[in-house]
Amino acid sequence: MIPVESTALPQTVVPQTLTYQMPAPTDAVTAPDPQISDELAPVPAKPSGDLASLVAQLRSSEPGSRELECLAVGIYFESKSEPLSGQLAVGEVIANRANSNGRFPSSYCGVLFQRSQFSFIRGRSLPSVPRASRQWQTAVAIARIVDQDLKDSAAPRALFFHARRVSPGWKLKRVASIGNHVFYR
Repeated sequence: MIPVESTALPQTVVPQTLTYQMPAPTDAVTAPDPQISDELAPVPAKPSGDLASLVAQLRSSEPGSRELECLAVGIYFESKSEPLSGQLAVGEVIANRANSNGRFPSSYCGVLFQRSQFSFIRGRSLPSVPRASRQWQTAVAIARIVDQDLKDSAAPRALFFHARRVSPGWKLKRVASIGNHVFYR
């Protein structure tokens, strides 16, 4: 309550509404206006180039989703010291399994946690990774490349792989040998 003796009455503040006008079309890409909603923000260009260029464009310490984290963890622990093409092939094996229509679990996390498939998995949680390391950031980039199907692997439709130093005697079709891994379907 305001005392009657007061001569000043409170002022009501009415916020101004913002209107958005579409800018004139240009070829230049500009930084998004922070006052514009995400719906109107420009769509980033699709990454392109050879595998090394794609990795450089997509390298990050944060995968963005639990599924991409599972894929990146699989790539990291199975192939972090391999050439980029070998890391891509490992990521593609995980994705191919997830897309195999019932033969394997239908998600990247499901594929990793399938019993006795990946030796680095212990129980029902992902092992920790050094997120600031360049190898982890590369694994995240490779996971994004696989998930977005930006590059084909040199091991097409592979569903299995093993290190060259072992010889499991599988009766499968060998499709590629990349770095220290042999790939099969």
